[in-house]
Amino acid sequence: MPSTPASAAMSSTAFSTTAFSTTASSTTALACELVRRASITPDDAGCQALIAERLTALGFDCVWMPRNAVTNLWARRGNTAPLVCFAGHTDVVPPGPLENWRSDPFTPALVDGQLCGRGIADMKGGIAAFITALERFIAAHPDVPGSLAVLLTSDEEGDAVDGTAHVVEQLARRGEAPDYCIIGEPSSHAVLGDTLKNGRRGSLSGALTVHGIQGHIAYPQLADNPIHALTPALAELIATRWDEGNADFPPTSFQCSNIHAGTGATNMIPGALTLNFNFRHSTESTAESLKERVAHLLKKHDLKYTLTWQPASKPFLTVRGALLDAANAALTDVLGAPAQTSCEGGTSDGRFLADICPQLIELGLTNASIHQANECVPIKDLDRLSAVYERLLERLFGLVDKPQ
Repeated sequence: MPSTPASAAMSSTAFSTTAFSTTASSTTALACELVRRASITPDDAGCQALIAERLTALGFDCVWMPRNAVTNLWARRGNTAPLVCFAGHTDVVPPGPLENWRSDPFTPALVDGQLCGRGIADMKGGIAAFITALERFIAAHPDVPGSLAVLLTSDEEGDAVDGTAHVVEQLARRGEAPDYCIIGEPSSHAVLGDTLKNGRRGSLSGALTVHGIQGHIAYPQLADNPIHALTPALAELIATRWDEGNADFPPTSFQCSNIHAGTGATNMIPGALTLNFNFRHSTESTAESLKERVAHLLKKHDLKYTLTWQPASKPFLTVRGALLDAANAALTDVLGAPAQTSCEGGTSDGRFLADICPQLIELGLTNASIHQANECVPIKDLDRLSAVYERLLERLFGLVDKPQ
């Protein structure tokens, strides 16, 4: 891309393919190759084909499960329990205005120890880390007592309809279900490994249209103003304490995201108002209970309305067990300390996998720059995360050397 004042002032080094073999680790090299593929959702741009080639060389059986414009890969090695699955997405969000980037978002660049590029944190760096961890793990333990799997989609950053949700349906029909799942989402905050997600809140979005009667603003008696009609109900929606949360989840949150009425004319009472809103809810509330309470409140205020709901995302929670114990032991082994568990943040594909997998976590790179211009992670964290994943596998399969 052309130089801008910001990019000209920033000293950066772009990786070249020839440099990988001599200056970059295998994890960094793979991460950069993935970043180079401009896989803006739902386009996979060849990322999964690159990974499938490496997995096939490790003895994985790769099954493609495409749907519409979405690319989905299910790769499995072995047929015995337990089945340990790494999951992730190869699609990324658009880079936004290029002038906000210090360098081309799809050309990996090293800046002050940070590897920059769209998707490096969310989540191509995590994918590279678990692929190279699998390569080392299988080389050291070719007869692992169990099975390994990788699930990849190109629909996580998009509608999330034709991706992991579709694969989960197919796996259920095939009678396949992971015992443990590690999602490589960027879960860390300040430093690598300080936080892992053992659950996520549910999400429920609605679009409310309040119907009124359009008219001249000077003759309100001849109209019915939907803005005025909604205001008391909206105030109650905002003030309502939907639940108290629990030890794992904060209280359910109601938030308005958009409100619109009128044509732009200042002398007209609008005929309708549209409000978009969202619940991020704990396990103390269900989508059904929230819908019922909203309907009751709107009826109480005698509104004339139409309300449509989007498909809900269920909350999920993994309580302490073999996976959490193995993850924190691996983090302690490699990084010196366990992680804090958290259920904060938006939704992820864990909501679909939780339907077939009893234990799943999200464990990955730092998330401070995700979806931003100049998305980056400390380059050293790529190899460290790969080492954590490898150790986690050893812990789960009981292959850690016992002390003498």
